Amino acid sequence: MAHPRYRHPARPGPRGRLGLLATASALVVGGATLAVTGAGTGGAAPVSAEAAQVPVGSGGYTTTLPAGASGPADLNGNPVAPKVTDDFEGPAPTNEWWSSLIFQRYPDNPHGENLFAHPLSYLPHEGGLNMGYPDSHQLVGEGLKYEYTAVADLSLGVTGLESPDTRTADSGDWTVTAHWEGGGSTLRVTIGQGLPFAYAETGGGDAEVTFTGTPEVWHQDGSTVGATVNGRHYALFAPSDAPWSLSGDTLTADTGDEGYYSVAVLPSPEDLDTFAPYAHSFVTDSLVEYDYDESAATLTSTYRLETEAREGTETGTLTALYPHQWEHVTGDLTDLSYASPRGEMRVSEGASFTTELTTQGIMPSLPTVDSADHDRLAALIDEVLAEEELFPEPGDTYWDGKAMGRLAQLVPIADSIGHTEARDELLALVKGRLEDWLTADGTRRFHHDQTWGTMLGFPDSFGAATELNDHDFHYGYFVSAAAVVARYDRDWADEDAWGGMIRLLIDDVAGTDPDSDMFPRLRSFSPYAGHGWASGHAGFAAGNNQESSSEGMHFAAATATFGALTGDEELRDLGVYLHTTQASTIARYWQNQGGDTFPEDFDEDVVGMVWGDGGDYRIWWDGGHEEHYGINYLPITAGSLYLGHDPEHAGAVHESLLDKLGREPEVWRDIHWAHRALSDGEDALRMFEEQWRTYEPEAGESKPHTYQWVSTLAEVGNVDVSVTADTAHYAVFDNGAERAYTAFNPGSDPLTVTFSDGTTLRVAPGALGSTAGEGGGGDPGDGDDGDPGPGPGEGNVGEGTLHLGATALTTEPDGTEGTITVPDAGGRNQDGTPPADAVVLELQDLNGSFTGDATSFALPVDSGNGVGNAVQVRVSYDFDGDGSHDREETHHYFPTNDLPGWEVYTESQGLGSGDGEFADLAGGSVRLEIWSALGDQDSEIRVGGGQGATLGIPFTD
Repeated sequence: MAHPRYRHPARPGPRGRLGLLATASALVVGGATLAVTGAGTGGAAPVSAEAAQVPVGSGGYTTTLPAGASGPADLNGNPVAPKVTDDFEGPAPTNEWWSSLIFQRYPDNPHGENLFAHPLSYLPHEGGLNMGYPDSHQLVGEGLKYEYTAVADLSLGVTGLESPDTRTADSGDWTVTAHWEGGGSTLRVTIGQGLPFAYAETGGGDAEVTFTGTPEVWHQDGSTVGATVNGRHYALFAPSDAPWSLSGDTLTADTGDEGYYSVAVLPSPEDLDTFAPYAHSFVTDSLVEYDYDESAATLTSTYRLETEAREGTETGTLTALYPHQWEHVTGDLTDLSYASPRGEMRVSEGASFTTELTTQGIMPSLPTVDSADHDRLAALIDEVLAEEELFPEPGDTYWDGKAMGRLAQLVPIADSIGHTEARDELLALVKGRLEDWLTADGTRRFHHDQTWGTMLGFPDSFGAATELNDHDFHYGYFVSAAAVVARYDRDWADEDAWGGMIRLLIDDVAGTDPDSDMFPRLRSFSPYAGHGWASGHAGFAAGNNQESSSEGMHFAAATATFGALTGDEELRDLGVYLHTTQASTIARYWQNQGGDTFPEDFDEDVVGMVWGDGGDYRIWWDGGHEEHYGINYLPITAGSLYLGHDPEHAGAVHESLLDKLGREPEVWRDIHWAHRALSDGEDALRMFEEQWRTYEPEAGESKPHTYQWVSTLAEVGNVDVSVTADTAHYAVFDNGAERAYTAFNPGSDPLTVTFSDGTTLRVAPGALGSTAGEGGGGDPGDGDDGDPGPGPGEGNVGEGTLHLGATALTTEPDGTEGTITVPDAGGRNQDGTPPADAVVLELQDLNGSFTGDATSFALPVDSGNGVGNAVQVRVSYDFDGDGSHDREETHHYFPTNDLPGWEVYTESQGLGSGDGEFADLAGGSVRLEIWSALGDQDSEIRVGGGQGATLGIPFTD
């Protein structure tokens, strides 16, 4: 059930790769015994609380259910196992468009519900598979839903087939092979999203296709038949030595013991010759391959079909592309097209096609602008921390997740305004709750169900355990909270600490390893549809559904950020792929961007849910208009900027809501203010300022977060997608007068981000850099305990300019000019090695935030008329004041001339060596050493006065 947060609805309408052990269990279904092959019963009867535990770093999970808990179950609460064949391989996929084949939700239906593959729909039954092309829509539910209702134009079968169930034999990224066996006959049919063909394999009988009405046969040439039924056109292809024979409404062909045939829906009878060459090129697998080019801000996705020529040598096929695909396809398309609930599908020829999308960047937080009232922000954060119940009791995977996400969003805000006490308290709260969940013997825990290949969190909610619903919605909050912790404490997120358990949650939702024995591939993401499906079993007449697309995007953004912060580019790229692909579908399919998705007679401007058969304005509870719109906005994070990629469209959607309400939002008003800020930040800030003292935040939101969001966007303006950057984590804004540039550096080295308009931005390790406002820092990965260091305004280094004095470095220049004598080298070559008589100047107890820049200096030096002299400097940093140098820089020497007078030695001579990474100064020190690398003449360094020597360190208050 997509996302029934408040109640479970009744079942709508009439029914219209698991690691197997060599065992089988039996379930009683409708009075009959149904054999189910599997590795156990998944949702078996509760066992003792003394559950087996598997350690994972500092945490772990259980391999048996907690006492009193239930795993995957049917409608009556009886345990179910995946309905698969003996030769099915790998963990069981769920949350697919076809999942009712593998997950028997209804005890009286062992076959499955309507399957919406687009352009075709299917319905399995004991005699085979109904097939139809829903080419027109109807409005239902008082006009609140449009649907392309499943139709049955014909049924694919085998003579004599009477199968007690339909099982899953194999699956790909968007294809599935269903299996029937009984009455001495067997049938396997491979179908898939975008496939106009269905591919059948037969045994024990003749190929049999029965029309649901009297067919108009307009082509019959032995093994190829063209027929129209119910106004829709089909081509049937049998082996060349097995001609079709028509009797009444049924066609049969003698296909033999290992027979095969295919059936295709045609846009028109004239297209038969286009389809015929591919009739025997059977699709056997489907795979999406993606490549993220960070420097070019481009995501390339190739949708590849594996085919087998059952007759002849043709290995291509025809594939119908959704609008979000054909709009960005790199190759040519045919002039063929189909209708679908997502708009026109256009046909590609060949076994693969490729799309290219621009990646717009995924930010972990927004900067806090100077125009925001920082004192108010601090007070609002303190009010949150003073609340009596920061986490719900007893707490479950969804509501606890929202509570963690709410607090985690405040961490970088507190950091950006220098409220370090609150920052640390928030981090401790989030860490503690996460660790409670990630520990196998905690009051909350995760359990791995080997039968279904899934992680189940207990306590659970909304069918996350019993129906395998919403795992991306729920677990996205865990990953997002963990990413915030990782930003400030890299050690916590290590694989052998708590990061290992977070990765298991990511793998449960969107693991990509095809050989995993723990999880299926891309459980909660449908690569071809371009978005996720929420229901684990898809047991609905309308197919599967997706309500809160925004929570699916939340998971994607969190995955990209967590991957980047832990140095896992593969995981980061997965998050970028999920986020970028879904961003190309959400505005179009949920909000009718472009006007080509919703039927013209559908009066709504948005849908709360996308279904397999269409779109529904309604949601899973009796909410008002604010919730119908807002369910696809929340939670608001910096990963939500995609909602503003088209500010004009975002503004129109907001105005649509106001028109419906006849007023400004009163429910989830903060969610709508945040959305409004993406098209008009000043208007959003106005609404907040008028109501901030009295409104009630949405359960996953808080006043300080909303205030920071709307105040920042009011200043920087709308998202500007015309400018990209060479990093995964950036955003550009335009307020009509100027652009604001932001970027996050998840690495341990300074990063220079280059934007496509030529702008560059230097960002310190673990920090968020911005040309507008303060983004806050993090743990730059220097092996400390995760202390983020001083916040803005807490340093004592000013803008990072130190002055050389007679005996020490100072933050203020000496008003009296003087000199320092640098002893000569005595004829020795001391290049790179300071001697015992080197001049040493130092300054201790320094606090400052690393800016991402480099060390600089300007030393007026004079060697008189000495020949062959050269002075050299070394700068050493002790960031935490522990007495050891964390970074040492030795700069190339400066050869002086033989004329009296000042010459200026600067860093432009070049860095000879630099060891150690920069970090914030927290009670640290800076040491400057000056010596003669070459020469027999003492040198003088000018200090004090208005033109004395300076050392520029890359730190600021």
